[in-house]
Amino acid sequence: MKTRHKRIMIAMGALAVLGTATALVLNAFNSNLVFFYSPTQVAAKEAPTGRTFRLGGMVEAGSVRRDGVNVHFVVTDTVKSVPVQYQGILPDLFKEGKGVVAQGQLKDGHFEASEVLAKHDENYMPPEAAEALRQAGKNTNAMSQTVLMEPKP
Repeated sequence: MKTRHKRIMIAMGALAVLGTATALVLNAFNSNLVFFYSPTQVAAKEAPTGRTFRLGGMVEAGSVRRDGVNVHFVVTDTVKSVPVQYQGILPDLFKEGKGVVAQGQLKDGHFEASEVLAKHDENYMPPEAAEALRQAGKNTNAMSQTVLMEPKP
């Protein structure tokens, strides 16, 4: 084999290895990507089924039911509501009428959360949740009292 052919074969091998590595990295990135959806988007079937995503909005007043470590509550954006089921201990700041972001999947007409995130303090709401509430078209009393700012360290 000529030197030229050897160089071409080495370059093609290196290109194949680089292409495979790039494909694996992009596949891992895509499978770990988690998108945010509002209850209105979930009701409109814009959210993926069988894939993890984040659901954000306000915890509907009077909707929290506890059964041991199982918690059932409803997340709303003042237009649509989505029932949420969570098994575990909720954050201390989790309350009715306050902002929440839950991560999980849609199953049998309800959202099964694997993680629940509550707002940091009385003045903070996740920007995605605040934007979803604004786009829903209604300003609730809780929304009008919420000031958007960066979370405190």
